[in-house]
Amino acid sequence: MVYTIVPAAKPEVPIVVSVPHCGTAFPDEIKDQYKPKLIAAPDDTDWFVDLLYDFVPAMGISMITAQYSRWVIDLNRDPYSKPLYKDGRLITPLCPATNFLGETIYRDERQEVELPEVKRRRELYYQPYHSKLRELLSQRKRKHNKVVLWDCHSIKQVVPTIQAEKFPDLILGDADNTSAAPELIETAQLTLSTGGYSFAHNQPFKGGYITRKYGKPVKNRHALQLEMTKVNYMDDAEKKYDKARAEKIRELLKRTFDNLIEKLK
Repeated sequence: MVYTIVPAAKPEVPIVVSVPHCGTAFPDEIKDQYKPKLIAAPDDTDWFVDLLYDFVPAMGISMITAQYSRWVIDLNRDPYSKPLYKDGRLITPLCPATNFLGETIYRDERQEVELPEVKRRRELYYQPYHSKLRELLSQRKRKHNKVVLWDCHSIKQVVPTIQAEKFPDLILGDADNTSAAPELIETAQLTLSTGGYSFAHNQPFKGGYITRKYGKPVKNRHALQLEMTKVNYMDDAEKKYDKARAEKIRELLKRTFDNLIEKLK
């Protein structure tokens, strides 16, 4: 299975949580093609984000999480690798051949994955996740006449191939105010910006493919992306889960969902 579903543990609310970059597995048929030391702990993983959000089922929210590493297939990219940004930053494609630092991840030092293999992976690993995500969103929308998709991400404090400066703690993305209704954006923005963390809106991340694809406010289908720096819930080395830091950010996330749920009534 390319994804895991964690169902709501109480009556459902019209929110679905997606965690597309927490996966660390590699399919047996291609695993030996990668550099073993790199895939032992794939560096571009959104480490522990599924654990960070494991409180959401108790709020009536279902969660879908990825099983495979984004180095196998990046679920938050355009299916044909259309660039999400055009500002000179390094943008990895649907099937990356390098990490975010531009270092090759395959034993043969390839610079790209050939198109037939990209197509194969898209059919086997990408489409099932997106089909299930669409199903979850459609189910909630039929029941509530509206739905919010919350797409969860994390990143190192510094990634020089994207920008030289440290990232803000929290970055809310909504495709420049187009992927969700203004009142939902405002609710998320006001809550997140009063939590004691540095906060940014649509800069430098405005939402990836998932946010832009599924956020259709005119159809009562809304999408928001939250990017956060890993030190908010991991240690300073960005290696281990830090329970004290995680609990603080979890409380802010809970308040954010509470406020969104209230706004959706």
